[in-house]
Amino acid sequence: MPDLSTWGLFGLFLASFLAATVVPFSSEALLTVMIARQFPVGDCILVATAGNWLGGMSSFGLGYLGRWEWIEKYLHVSRQSIEKWHNRMYNRGAVFAFLCWVPFVGDVFAVGLGFLRTNGWIVALFMLLGKASRYVVWAWLSGFFV
Repeated sequence: MPDLSTWGLFGLFLASFLAATVVPFSSEALLTVMIARQFPVGDCILVATAGNWLGGMSSFGLGYLGRWEWIEKYLHVSRQSIEKWHNRMYNRGAVFAFLCWVPFVGDVFAVGLGFLRTNGWIVALFMLLGKASRYVVWAWLSGFFV
């Protein structure tokens, strides 16, 4: 994989987008590198947030295309189990959307929210707030180490 920091803000956008999908990638490390190379912190936060949010929304969209039958057939999860999680996630969609930034489970949350057909506007807003908050905190912490 090329050094995405040499691609500037586009590289940060790409890394952040990929990090929000099932591709194992660390956009936080690249954000720190970009800040260390004197890129404007605000621009870095905006670009990383936009890329990560769009990646998360693409996972939401993929989940939205899913079918109940596929889950039962390929993942061997019972309809009762799915419906139990449906009620939990549907009623707390904003919380799960905000937590889509959490490593490992965030992608599952995004796909699950789409699969369960939760309100797309609420998911988009709270996912954006969660991902932006994460990058603001990370950039602030990076300032202590750069």
